[in-house]
Amino acid sequence: MQNYKDLKVWEKAHYFTTQVYKLSESFPKTETYGLTNQLRRASSSIAANIAEGCGKNTKADFANFLNISLGSANEAEYFVLLAKDLNYLSFENYEELSKLINEIKAMLIGLISKVRA
Repeated sequence: MQNYKDLKVWEKAHYFTTQVYKLSESFPKTETYGLTNQLRRASSSIAANIAEGCGKNTKADFANFLNISLGSANEAEYFVLLAKDLNYLSFENYEELSKLINEIKAMLIGLISKVRA
């Protein structure tokens, strides 16, 4: 359908993932296979599903992958909150990631509506 790298929402989701990877490096080693892994998987799933959806042949398939991406964004948002509440993230880093994920979610909702119209 289109090149995913041309989508602003993919750019923002990719940036969000890079920030998650950087900030989660300082999480406790006991969380390597727990919260660190879950947060990284959820965040990378956002951009990955946008990319995969761009390779589909129908708008319905694309919208479905965008919807999966939105679900991953909600999951990542929760893990960011949990990391903050466990004092693994500073309040400033939490605010930055929270702002980014909410922008991504809004962009995804808008794009899903546009694709389905």
